[in-house]
Amino acid sequence: MAGGVMRSVVVTGVGTVEVRDVPEPHAQAGEIRIKVAGAGPNYADLRIIGGGNIGNGIGLELAGIVDEIGPGVENAQLGTAVATIHIPWGKPGSASEYVVVPATHAAKIPDGLDILDAATVTLNSLTAAQLLAGASTGSLLVTGAAGGVGGYGVALAARAGWEVTALARATDTEFLRRAGAARVITALEDGFDAVLDTALLNEAAVKAVRDGGTYLGVYPGAEPPSERGIVVTSTMVEPDGVAAQEMLALTAKGVLEARRAGTVPFEETKVAYEALVMGGQRGRWVLTA
Repeated sequence: MAGGVMRSVVVTGVGTVEVRDVPEPHAQAGEIRIKVAGAGPNYADLRIIGGGNIGNGIGLELAGIVDEIGPGVENAQLGTAVATIHIPWGKPGSASEYVVVPATHAAKIPDGLDILDAATVTLNSLTAAQLLAGASTGSLLVTGAAGGVGGYGVALAARAGWEVTALARATDTEFLRRAGAARVITALEDGFDAVLDTALLNEAAVKAVRDGGTYLGVYPGAEPPSERGIVVTSTMVEPDGVAAQEMLALTAKGVLEARRAGTVPFEETKVAYEALVMGGQRGRWVLTA
């Protein structure tokens, strides 16, 4: 298929991004192409941008409309609104006019869920779900509980039967109670069966775990050392269309909250980037083409 060009946000230096024209991708066997409505920048993008990965795309998740279907794809229709994780190493990120992904990675957006809100759901919710999947229930401390992964961690853990304590600011209590937290604390305590450490407290979070408990981290390779028989683990999120469908359905039903901090066009990506650097975000920024 003939190729053209499209607009995409790319890294141009350490801490700098620009909208550039790049080759337009097309769906190959087993893939779909999505015309992007909104892309969700994430804290992981800070590493990409801050590391000066020149030419690399940014954005790890998106929502949009299927506009091309590759050979061998059976359960996809043109014009369907979908959301998905998209890992951009070596190719344009989700902050692009078009993104190509394996068809099995994408999930249909349920009726009633705003397409730009859907752009904020898949990455953080699946990260939390996949971390919790390998742990037994009991008492769980979630650090950074009002953040992206943390908020989903509280809601999904409570739904799965954990007794959840949320470590966050007092001003976040109402949201965390709605999410299912049994308690909200503003300073570390100890004695928990497990800690989901989305705030990257590392060694301090390990000390909050009882002997023989579990530490769940969000950055593979940056885990703190184990002590007192504590199992230290982390995970790199894997795209999963079936699981994403469940997360989107729970969001449409109001079980999970879609929180959008702001919406800016690609050309104003710097606004979202600087907000992420400052930290303390409640909700996700969305970049629109």
